[in-house]
Amino acid sequence: MLLKKNIPFSYIMGKIKHELLFITLYTILIAILYENFHFTRISIPIAIPAILGTVISLLLGFRSNQAYDRWWEARHIWGAIVNDSRTLARQVLSFTEVVYEGDEVHAFRDKMIRRQMAWCYALGQMLRGQNATRGLDKYLTRQEMDFIRHYDHVPGALLELHARDLRTALNEGWINRFQQVEIDRTLSRLCDAMGKCERIKNTVFPVTYSMYIHFSMLLFIALLPFAVIQYFGLLEVPVVVAIATSFLLIEKMAIHLQEPFENKPTDTPMTTISRNIERNLAQMLRDQEILEVKETNKFYVL
Repeated sequence: MLLKKNIPFSYIMGKIKHELLFITLYTILIAILYENFHFTRISIPIAIPAILGTVISLLLGFRSNQAYDRWWEARHIWGAIVNDSRTLARQVLSFTEVVYEGDEVHAFRDKMIRRQMAWCYALGQMLRGQNATRGLDKYLTRQEMDFIRHYDHVPGALLELHARDLRTALNEGWINRFQQVEIDRTLSRLCDAMGKCERIKNTVFPVTYSMYIHFSMLLFIALLPFAVIQYFGLLEVPVVVAIATSFLLIEKMAIHLQEPFENKPTDTPMTTISRNIERNLAQMLRDQEILEVKETNKFYVL
């Protein structure tokens, strides 16, 4: 996620540098031919590209809104994951306080809460197409690591371990039936959030819609020099480049926002959110090795 810092100009323009180079050369060629060869003095009414540009602006605006909705939905889902992770830890700790706090109860609390930390990291890594088991040995036992390695869907396997330990806690009398139902509801909400993230990840933004807008925008940029050169002369080069830059940046913004789980600076900051969840849950568990907040000099967080 991009932060409220000065985003490098090279990062912004680097997204469209090849397109801008081609457009600059194209407009310079049009200007040279127009000024030096009378038979190439082709001009069109400015109303033609103006109408086309208005239509493209509306389409780009609609696409940008749809892309932002996908990004915001992903961020909203991870906000719910934060709340449900804290809720799960609070329920596990508070529901088992009334029973005899033996070693088994402490082990149950520790396993559930640490496994929830691992679940957050595993989900984020899976959504980004990375190894979902990477770094989880810090939070899981060897038996749990062996268990999840047999699953393609690691976060789902961790939720299954949650459910098994929850059943054990009920059978051992560490929690009662009503408490088991409440914790299970929290696990169901986490499962729903996981499914919503996968829906966004696996639903491809309509390719034909993107192609139609892109080709229409290229046609608009190709016609624009012929409409403004009679008014600006050689100055049509920076004018066309400036207008093309604005359209291209809006298009690139929509392209990046429409995929919030692709390990890019515009992503949903799943790793940072997972670190915050780990820190909160470790404090609730009264863990002495609380994760320290790391300051970053980057203009984004992942």
